[in-house]
Amino acid sequence: MKQNYPKIGIRPIIDGRRGGIRESLEETTMNLAKSAAELYSGTLKYPDGSPVKCVIADTTIGGVKEAALCAEKFKKEGVGLTLSVTPCWCYGSETIDMDPLMPKAVWGFNGTERPGAVYLSAALAVHNQKGLPAFGIYGKNVQDVGDGAIPDDVKEKLLRFARAGLAVAIMRGKSYLAIGSVSMGIGGSMVNPDFLQDYLGMRTEQVDASEVLRRIQLEIYDKEEFEKALAWTKENCMSREGEDFNPEHLKHSREQKDKDWEFVVKMTLVMRDLMIGNSKLDEMGFGEEALGHNAIAGGFQGQRQWTDFLPDGDFSEAILNSSFDWNGKREAFTFATEDDHLNGISMLFNHLLTNTSQMFADVRTYWSPEAIERVSGWKPDGLLKDGAIHLINSGSCTLDGTGQQSDKDGNPVMKPFWEITDEEVSKMLEATTWHPASLEYMRGGGFSSQFLTKRGMPVTMCRLNLIKGLGPVLQIAEGWTATFPAHVFDIINKRTDKTWPSTFFVPRITGKGRFTDVYSVMNYWGANHGAISYGHIGADLITLASAISIPVNMHNVDDEKIFRPDAWSAFGSDNEGADYRACAVYGPLYR
Repeated sequence: MKQNYPKIGIRPIIDGRRGGIRESLEETTMNLAKSAAELYSGTLKYPDGSPVKCVIADTTIGGVKEAALCAEKFKKEGVGLTLSVTPCWCYGSETIDMDPLMPKAVWGFNGTERPGAVYLSAALAVHNQKGLPAFGIYGKNVQDVGDGAIPDDVKEKLLRFARAGLAVAIMRGKSYLAIGSVSMGIGGSMVNPDFLQDYLGMRTEQVDASEVLRRIQLEIYDKEEFEKALAWTKENCMSREGEDFNPEHLKHSREQKDKDWEFVVKMTLVMRDLMIGNSKLDEMGFGEEALGHNAIAGGFQGQRQWTDFLPDGDFSEAILNSSFDWNGKREAFTFATEDDHLNGISMLFNHLLTNTSQMFADVRTYWSPEAIERVSGWKPDGLLKDGAIHLINSGSCTLDGTGQQSDKDGNPVMKPFWEITDEEVSKMLEATTWHPASLEYMRGGGFSSQFLTKRGMPVTMCRLNLIKGLGPVLQIAEGWTATFPAHVFDIINKRTDKTWPSTFFVPRITGKGRFTDVYSVMNYWGANHGAISYGHIGADLITLASAISIPVNMHNVDDEKIFRPDAWSAFGSDNEGADYRACAVYGPLYR
């Protein structure tokens, strides 16, 4: 079913004085709006791969009546964020966007013929007085009036605002689906409906894990699709079943393993249907089940009450989080292992900013160069000279994380699903081994994916944490994937669960604070999980966090790339402190 995504509203603001001034600016102002719309529609895509849609006001906006008409049109058209543009002086409070829930930015054209920058400052001052934070965009270099080109520095901020604003708008009204309850006492598994509602505008949907079992036992799934999915799984996953490392007295029989494969495929179908629904179920007489939970993200408790007697969720989580399944390439689901909703929402932030699949992992071990040399005899060099953080979890990681996709130069990447080739899908599957689960941990069996992420990918790891008395905070670390020589990895891998996927992460070190060294990043990470995205997207995450009043307590993004609402500058000259103070004042967007 095609989604109805929010649109970007473009508001061309003009000097309302008629009799010469307004008339002389009509074409220039409207062309500025059209240029911004062309940039957005030609550059940005929704998560399904379709171009982002823009709506331009029917007329330029010179006063309050035209602003109201614009707001009315935007409401009918499904606008979720607004950009106001102007090359001239206009009337501040009469023309601004007054919707408190709408992310908003103002682009004041830098030209000497007319004072667009003066309006920008006046409009932002009004926004700040009224408690309606807005992002201010102003180019460094003077342009000639009528110049339709958008300078690179302006373009960067326009796109950064739009990516963040779209993420905010897309999340609004959606659900997080928690399947099960708290996993092994993990804080992130204690789903917090107030956080989801107040900060993201999202519902919390909760179903007991028994619902998965009910649907499997009562065959409430598409049986034709199950046969298709099982055939695909046999060809691409069961054929790559890895060695069973369990003690002989615990090993499952071949017959039991085959039954487990069938079970986990059914689990995957059921979990997907729980999230987004399935019209086929309606045809089967299960109208309620066919609706799903309108979930944009979800998670599965798994351990321990489920995994003590039933196959684990590793296969389901890995396939859902990947950019493909038996039906072909498709948008990756955002699905958290152990129902860690804080990591799930962190993954969702990354996904909405990049349209790519996200990696879920334990932030497991800091390997210092001294420790690496001690256990392996190999002295780390190059990217690994200062050590690395071992990211590893029990098989729930997206198969996109193998690094088997590539750009035009052959470098490993993770791409939106519509750019992935069939050959790359095959390579991801071929790079993945499915080992029988460790039955000392997962008594009910199942299968864990195992692979080693290719080195050299720029990645960003982030994590939301909830702090009592403070609220949510976001951590961000940009860096790269790395790999060890084969014999060194073999030694390191055998020291943990060798049936799980491994990614070695080297954060970019600044030499100060939380990024003094690699150890500091690991030491100050706020939880046991992290969400890892392809690309250095820390600046986009900072912009997104500010749009929903979540402070960033740790990042290694260059100061010149930080883009927050103009009001943040009034809360002090230290970026981190100002961020905390501003977020405290403005509070949750939907409270």
